[in-house]
Amino acid sequence: MHRKTMLVSLMALFFLASVSAFAGDKAEVKGMITARTGETLIVKSGEGSTTVVLTDDTKTKDDKGLFGLDKQHMSNVVLIPGLKVDIDGTSDEQGRVVARTITVDGDDLEAAEMIEAGLHPTAEQVAANVQTLEAHRGQLASHDVQLAAQKENIEANQQNMAANKQQIEKNINDIEENTNRFTALAEYDVKGQATVNFEVGSTKISVKDQIELKELANTATRLKGYIIEVTGYADSTGGAAMNTKLSEDRAKAVVTYLMQKGEVPVRHIVAPGAMGEYGAAAPNETEAGRAENRRVEVKVLVNKGITGS
Repeated sequence: MHRKTMLVSLMALFFLASVSAFAGDKAEVKGMITARTGETLIVKSGEGSTTVVLTDDTKTKDDKGLFGLDKQHMSNVVLIPGLKVDIDGTSDEQGRVVARTITVDGDDLEAAEMIEAGLHPTAEQVAANVQTLEAHRGQLASHDVQLAAQKENIEANQQNMAANKQQIEKNINDIEENTNRFTALAEYDVKGQATVNFEVGSTKISVKDQIELKELANTATRLKGYIIEVTGYADSTGGAAMNTKLSEDRAKAVVTYLMQKGEVPVRHIVAPGAMGEYGAAAPNETEAGRAENRRVEVKVLVNKGITGS
């Protein structure tokens, strides 16, 4: 009887040790963020969808320069739906991956931010992509003629043809990926929103709008899995580059206020969008219209998978 008790105890200890070892195993996920609910991400890869948990120790970076030696560290606010990521971390008891390091691509981040800010493709953009594909096909035909006329350049032209074919395939893949990204934000319900208006050339938030932002932050922090989307705009006064920078500074001012005064953790705020003159809410030909366009729009979003929509 005593021997059986010892055997059962040893088996239990072995089982607990096995579970602990499995839960702490290193894990890596490569794929695209399809949803974000506050401190968790859903990342889709070839193996399926994985839940990734963000913590205060999670580091986000972009490997730049030759061989990726120049590492630019970023805030977790850049982790938005549509962004490709390479995640290193450990598995937990629930089968999730607790992220230690998240690597993103700067170019892919810029495209994802534009989509997050609302720059959806237009029919003109689609037509332009089609024209680009046709132009590449025309180049292929031109290379065929050159092969016949200049035999000494056959090898070089064949390399160019291969490069153009790869570019065409890349363009097609980009169009498909972007189409998938454009549906990402449709998976969220708007639970609250506010509009902050600014004086000409200013990024100062008025007392009235400060009160509204505090109320919105209070609403958001009571929700499960919320994220906050911030988009800045400008009127048409001044140059386009200056207006884009001004709209970015206004959006950053609102994000800073939400973090410092609204006590919203930075991991619940997605990368702010800078729209410049694009997306005017009113005609810029009148003073009242320009005043309406000098704004930052703030939305509290919750994934429909949580709300049950």
